[in-house]
Amino acid sequence: MRIALLGTRGIPARYGGFETFAEELSVRLTKRGHEVTVYCRERTPEREYRGVRLRYLPTIRHKYLDTVAHTGLSTIDLLLQSFDAVLYCNAANAVFTLWPRLRGMPTALNVDGLERHRKKWNYIAKTWYLVSEWLATWCCSAVITDAARIRDYYSDRYGKASTFIPYGAETGKVTATDAIRALGLEPGKYVLYVSRMEPENNALMVRNAFEKVHTNFKLALIGDAPYAQDYISQVKNTTDPRVVIPGAIYGEEYRQLQSHCSVYVQATEVGGTHPALIEAMGRGALVLYLNTPESAEAAGDAAVPFENDLVEKLQWAVDVSEEERAAWGSRAMQRIEKLYSWELVTDAYENLLCKLTSKP
Repeated sequence: MRIALLGTRGIPARYGGFETFAEELSVRLTKRGHEVTVYCRERTPEREYRGVRLRYLPTIRHKYLDTVAHTGLSTIDLLLQSFDAVLYCNAANAVFTLWPRLRGMPTALNVDGLERHRKKWNYIAKTWYLVSEWLATWCCSAVITDAARIRDYYSDRYGKASTFIPYGAETGKVTATDAIRALGLEPGKYVLYVSRMEPENNALMVRNAFEKVHTNFKLALIGDAPYAQDYISQVKNTTDPRVVIPGAIYGEEYRQLQSHCSVYVQATEVGGTHPALIEAMGRGALVLYLNTPESAEAAGDAAVPFENDLVEKLQWAVDVSEEERAAWGSRAMQRIEKLYSWELVTDAYENLLCKLTSKP
């Protein structure tokens, strides 16, 4: 098949979960013989990445316009070409999924979580996301949800059946440690948090809780956000020498961080399957997660929930024996390998797109 993927910042992944998803899926589909084009916002000299075609188009650098402006231009561009199937990411882009359909190109939309609940959006943006949820139920050929909770939401609220395909993650640890040592961290002696640093992801809550924990472990807060500088300044406003805040980290350095942390904390309130959560589980970390239905669904019995007791759970996690931490990590890794492997995710997307195009 000739497949186009739109709605992310592009690949290589240098931002968030959708970008990692775009890279992992497109590369695997290419290896299976499909011709995949990923539309990108960040221009680089490369026209191809690991066999995937890269198509660069401009955008409007604005908190409320960036995604829809780039996806709109990308949609116009793909209408001048011919694809067998088009995969969109982000519910905000639902309105664009109708255009290729009218030209005979089936479209699938990964709606992600309930983005209108994010604190960063104003009333207009939240209304757009709400309208886009409804548009998603009839504009595209198929709706994709990455968490059963989100699938049930679309079914209960709109009577819309969706295809449930979870996010994916690798399993196993990488052995290298040079990148984490360069940050002043010691393998097995730090707590890790990874997310876009926006209020509903609670980096500040994690930092405040950690500062009350009695330990010589360090806390690494990893992440950034383009339109949240005031909040990031609050997160960085600490005098605790145990807290390390280097910004966003990707690639091999990111894999090292997740492979060698003693504890991983997932504190996000909004979204579907959180990529960093299952990635940390796949690396065999002892994971603490904010007890939301979506995170509980992904974690199962292989991670530890918290609500208003993060300080106590952190203290327990850094004090517990290495053997018990390893047992939690092994259970987490087995769960990811069974339910969230990238190969299983790719199988599901390939089957759905083949079904939409009526190709064997």
